[in-house]
This record gives sequence, structure tokens and C-alpha cells, in this order.
Amino acid sequence: MALLIDPPAWGAHGRLWSHLISDTSLAELHDFARALGIPRRAFEGDHYDIPEERYAAVLAAGAAPVPGRDLLAALSRSGLRFPKRKGDKGIERLIGLTLPSGTVADVDLVASPREMDERRVFAAMVFLSDAGGDLVAVHSVRRDQWGSPGGWREAGESVRENAIREVSEETGLSVTTDELSPCGYERWRHVSGPWPNRPGQDVLQTFRATVASVRPTLAPSLDDTDDRRWVTLREFETLCSAEFWWPLADRVLRG
Repeated sequence: MALLIDPPAWGAHGRLWSHLISDTSLAELHDFARALGIPRRAFEGDHYDIPEERYAAVLAAGAAPVPGRDLLAALSRSGLRFPKRKGDKGIERLIGLTLPSGTVADVDLVASPREMDERRVFAAMVFLSDAGGDLVAVHSVRRDQWGSPGGWREAGESVRENAIREVSEETGLSVTTDELSPCGYERWRHVSGPWPNRPGQDVLQTFRATVASVRPTLAPSLDDTDDRRWVTLREFETLCSAEFWWPLADRVLRG
């Protein structure tokens, strides 16, 4: 196993940056970064961005210096490369996520202000806030978990129609398509077990939306949730931080 870093040659935000990778394991990469006090916010799905002034310290801690082209080749060979569009930010890669249904999948969590290709989207979720900044939390009967309003697309629905319907069914609140702001997505790769999605559908799209009033009454129209409430961000974290998607929510909601 090796930690590799290329020279600080990438300009952004008025500084030069290096890329730090592991050629074997994301766990090894995270452990190394944590030991050096490199914030998790610097992680980009398959590497950490390292500012020029920390380059020497990373070398001293044991990372091997390599040219940028060699680092990219090593990352590609490792199978850890995290494909994403320009402007997307890789938050987390979950390997072998096992759901209660028996489905096993690898899942990438990505923050992005752009929607994914609608043909790839099988479901939508909405982080719904009120005018005071509190959030809606709903409890799913089927999953026995807290989260945000969301669910699978129905036949003939657009992704935004899917999101609007789920908000209405699970909270009784109305949002319009113009009030939905894309903020990220989950990208799924099926490994084994049941997989209800059509071929090519591998994305859950996330949005943010805000209602104009403070803590309006929640009155769901369906019984697929058995509890719902307005909560502060800290309370939302308490309810949801153990869920696999929380790193994406944390990045989106805290900025």
C-alpha cells in the first residue's frame, strides 16, 4: 500500500494545490489524512486536495512524491477513481452497502448544483426547510428510519414531479418546480440481490426547497410515514447521522 502525492501545480482560490491518494484503500487515505489534521472537507471522492504550504508536511509523514500523470495512472489502476462532472464534489464512496432488502450496492455521494440526466434517475429526495431554517424530518414505516421526503418515480413522471409528489404525500406541503434547487445525488452500482430499477437507472436526485412560512402544519396524505416533525439542523443530525446518505446531507445543509 502507498500514499502518493503530486507536486503543487494546480491553481485554485489563489493558491497551488496537490492531490493526495492511496493506491489501495480509501480507509488508508482517510486514516492518513486524519492523523495529519487534514479536514474531511478536503476530500474529493478519490483524493484530498492539499494546499502548497502543507506539501512538505505530507511528504514528511510518509507520502511518496510522484508526477501528476503517474498519480492519475495509479488511481486508475486502483479502481478507486471517482468519476464526476466538472463542478461536482465527491463526498463519499460506500463499498458493499447492504440494505434490509438484501440489495448490495456501491454508492457514491456527490454534491452538485446541476441535475443528473433524467433518464438515469429512479428516485428523488428533498431537503425541505421553513422560513426560519428548520427542516422537515419524516419517519418511514417500511425502512423504520428518519429522513427527508422522497421516494421512487412513478411511470410518466419527471424527476421534479416525483419530488413535488413525495413532498405533498409525506408532509401535505406544496412546492413548485421552480422552488426545487438541485443539490446533489446518490450514484448506485448494483452488486447483488434484488434490484427494482430499470437498466440504466442508477441515480437518486436530491433537491433543496424552502416554504415561505415558519413550521407550517404537516398533514400527509398517505400512510407510508408514521411520524413527521419540524426539527433544527442539530436535531435532524441526531435523527439521521447514522444513515449512509448523511455525509451528503451534512455537506448540503451546512454548506
